[in-house]
Amino acid sequence: MTTTAVQTAPARRRGVAVTRVRHTLGRVLVALARSIAIFVPVFLVATFVTFALRSLSGLSPARIQLGEEATPEAIHRVESQWGLDRPFLVQYWDWFTGVLHGQLGTSWTNGADISTLIGLGLEVSLSVATFALVIGVLLGFALGTVAALRRTTWVDRAITGFVTVISVMPAFVVGIVLVAVLAVGLHVFPSAGYIPVRQGFGPWLAHITLPAIALSFDVVADVARQLRGSLVAAYRENYVTGAVVRGLGARRIFLVHVLRNGIGPALATLGLKFPALVGASVVTEWIFGLQGFGRFANDSAQAGDVPAVQGVLVVSIVLVVLFNLIVNLVLARVTPASQRGV
Repeated sequence: MTTTAVQTAPARRRGVAVTRVRHTLGRVLVALARSIAIFVPVFLVATFVTFALRSLSGLSPARIQLGEEATPEAIHRVESQWGLDRPFLVQYWDWFTGVLHGQLGTSWTNGADISTLIGLGLEVSLSVATFALVIGVLLGFALGTVAALRRTTWVDRAITGFVTVISVMPAFVVGIVLVAVLAVGLHVFPSAGYIPVRQGFGPWLAHITLPAIALSFDVVADVARQLRGSLVAAYRENYVTGAVVRGLGARRIFLVHVLRNGIGPALATLGLKFPALVGASVVTEWIFGLQGFGRFANDSAQAGDVPAVQGVLVVSIVLVVLFNLIVNLVLARVTPASQRGV
C-alpha cells in the first residue's frame, strides 16, 4: 500500500503540472484570440479613416510639385499619374492591399518609397524607445516596490517626491541638461547622431543612452506611481492577511501574493507608453540630431506629404495594437486577476 502510494505520487505531481500548463496555455490563447478579434475591426476602421483623410485634406501632389500657379490641365495630368482620378473605393482598396503586403506607397515630395523611409526612422526610434522603456521599467519597478515596502516612512515620502518632480520635467529640458553636462562638459557620451547596431554595439549604445534617459523619466514616474499604489492596495487584501496567519514568510507573501496581484496596473501602463515613446519624441530627436520616426512624421506633415502621413498613422496603429497585445498576453500569464477575467 505504501509502495503504491510512493509510486503514484510523482505521477500525480506530473498530472497536476500538466493540468496547470494546459490551463495557462488556454488562458493565453483566449487572450490572444480576444486581442485579434479586436485588432481586425480596429485596423480596418482605422485604415479607412486614415485613407479618407487625404480626401478631406484637399491636398494634392500637383500642388506640391507644380505650385499654386499650376493650370487645371497640369493638375489633372499629375493627379492622373498618381491614380487620384479613380473612384475613392478603388483607390482605397489598392492602397489597403499594398499595406497588407508592407507597401505604404510613394512620397509626394521626393518619389521615394515610404516603407523604406519609415523603416530608416523606425530603426532609430525603436532603439531609443526600447532602451528608454528598459530604463523606465527597471527604475520604476525598483522605486515603486521600495516605496510600497516602506510605506508611510520617510523613504516612501522621498520616493514619492522624487517621482513627482521627474514627472513634470519635459523630456527636451532633461535632454538639454544631459547634453550640457554629460556630453559637452564631461565628454562621457556623444552629444548627437546615431550609429546602427550593426556597426558596433558600443557606439550604438553610447549614441542612444542620453535620449533614452531623457525619455525614460515619464515612464519611471508612471510605473513607480502605479506599482506603489497597487502594491499598497494588495497588502490590504484578505488573502494577504490569510497568508500572514498561515505563517508564510514576508518574501513569499510579497512575490506570490502581493506582486502578482499588484503588478497589473503598472504593466497596463506600458501598453500606451512604448508607442508614445516611438512617435512622440520629435523635440528630443531634434536635440540629439536623430532622424527618427517622430521627426519623419513631423516633416511629412509640414510638407503636406499625405501618403507619408498615412504610412506613419498605419505604422503607429500597428505599434499600439501589437504592444498592447504583448501586454495582454503577459497579464494573462502573470496576474491572477486577469486570469479570472477581472
